[in-house]
Amino acid sequence: MTTTLIYIGSFIALLGVLITIHEYGHFIFARIFKVHVQRFSIGMGPVIYKRLDKYGTEFAISAFPLGGYVSMITNKLLEVEPEVKEQLTEEQIQNTFDSKPKWQRALIMFAGPLANFLLSIFIFSLIFLNTPDPQTKAVIKTIDSSIIMSSKDEFILPGDEIYAINSLTISDPKDINLELLSYAGYTGAINLSLKRPEIDDLVNVAVLVKDFLPTSESQSNPLQYMGLSTEYKMKPIIGSLVKSGPADAAGLKNNDVISKIGNKKINYASDIRAAVSSIPNQNVLIDIYRDGDFIQLPISIGSSIDENGKEIGILGISFGTNRTFFQSMSKGVYETYNLSVKTFQFIGKMVTGNMGTENLSGPIGIAQMAGNTAQAGFLPFMYLMALLSISLGVLNLLPIPVLDGGQLTLLGIEAIRGKPLPEKVENYIYTGGVLMVGALMIFAIFNDVSRFF
Repeated sequence: MTTTLIYIGSFIALLGVLITIHEYGHFIFARIFKVHVQRFSIGMGPVIYKRLDKYGTEFAISAFPLGGYVSMITNKLLEVEPEVKEQLTEEQIQNTFDSKPKWQRALIMFAGPLANFLLSIFIFSLIFLNTPDPQTKAVIKTIDSSIIMSSKDEFILPGDEIYAINSLTISDPKDINLELLSYAGYTGAINLSLKRPEIDDLVNVAVLVKDFLPTSESQSNPLQYMGLSTEYKMKPIIGSLVKSGPADAAGLKNNDVISKIGNKKINYASDIRAAVSSIPNQNVLIDIYRDGDFIQLPISIGSSIDENGKEIGILGISFGTNRTFFQSMSKGVYETYNLSVKTFQFIGKMVTGNMGTENLSGPIGIAQMAGNTAQAGFLPFMYLMALLSISLGVLNLLPIPVLDGGQLTLLGIEAIRGKPLPEKVENYIYTGGVLMVGALMIFAIFNDVSRFF
C-alpha cells in the first residue's frame, strides 16, 4: 500500500509541477500583454477546486491530472457567448488575445515550452551544483573485430579514449550513445576521434556502417552494436584530500592533476592505486600539473590494512571536483539544449521509421518512472523531472494543431497570407490535431500496457 501511494503521489507531483510551469509561462506573458485570462486550470475535466484573484481570473484544479490550460478571452468567444462581456471591464474587452500583434500572440504561445526549458535548466544546474563532477572518460575495453569495420588502415585499440564523434567533443560519456542514436538509419562513415596513451595527437578512425541501428534492440546499446564496449575511468584530478594525510602533507592541492608516481605513468585515477598499493611507507617523487604548470614533489606514501589483512600504500585523496555556480549553470544550459535537439531528431527518426516507437511512454510508464526515481532519492526524481520537462517543451513545439507549435504554425501562415485561414478550414485542422494527439496518447498507453505482458 505504501509503495502504491509513493507511485501515485510522485506521479501527481511530477505532472503537477510540469503542467503548472508550462501553463504559467502562457499565463505570465498573457498578463504582460494585458490579455485577460478567464481560467488557469491544472488538470482537465470537471473543476474540483477554484478561486478567483483580484483580476477576475479563476485558478482551478480539475479532476484529470493529464494536462492543463489557460483560457484567454478571444473575439470569437465574445461573439459566441456575448454574456461573458458582462463579467469584463471595457479594457479587458478591448484586449482580447486575437486583437494583439502577431509577435505578442507568438510569444504567449511559445512561453509555455520556454518555461519548461527554463525549468530544466534550473533543475540540471541545481543537480550539477550539488554533485561532484566525476571527470570520467569512456575508454575502449573490448573490440569485436567481426562487427566493426574501419576504413583504410585505421584501427581502434583497447585503452583508447573516445574524445569526439564526427567532430562533436564528448564531454560526458553518457552522450556517446545519445549521439550515436542520432545516426540511426545512416549509411556511411562515423568518425571517431580517439586519445591514445603515450600519443599526443588524436587518432581519427572512420567506422563504416550500413543502415546503422536498424532495430530497437540495437538502439538500446548503439556502441555495442558498433562492436565496442567501454569502461568509465576517472581522470586523476584531485577532488579532496584527507587532512594531514600523505598527499596533504606533501603539499598537493585540490584540482592538481597527477601524471606520474615514482616511475609509473598515471593516465586515470584507477592507475594510482596500482602505483602506490605495493609501496607502503616508501618515499617517491610525484609529478603533477597545477594550473598548467609542471611540479614535482617528494611524498611519503602512507599505509593501511586491506580486507585481507595486507598492508598497502595510500595517498589520502579522492576524485571528483566541485563545480562553481557558473559552471553548473553553463552545463545546465548545454544539457537542456543538447537533449532538446536530440529529442527533435529522435521524433523525426520515429516518423521516418529509422527509430522504434517502443520507448514512447504514456501515463502508466511515467507513473512507473516517477515512483522508481522517487524511491531512489530526491536528485534522481528531479533529474527525471528535467528530462520530462524537455520532452513536454519539445512535444508542444511540434506543428500539430491544438499544441503550441500548431498555434505558432497557424500564426506563421496568417503572417504570410495577411489574414487568418477561413474558420471552416481552421476547424478541420483543429479536429485533425485532436485526433492525432488522441491517437498518440492511445499508442503510448498501449506501449505501457504491452510492457507488462
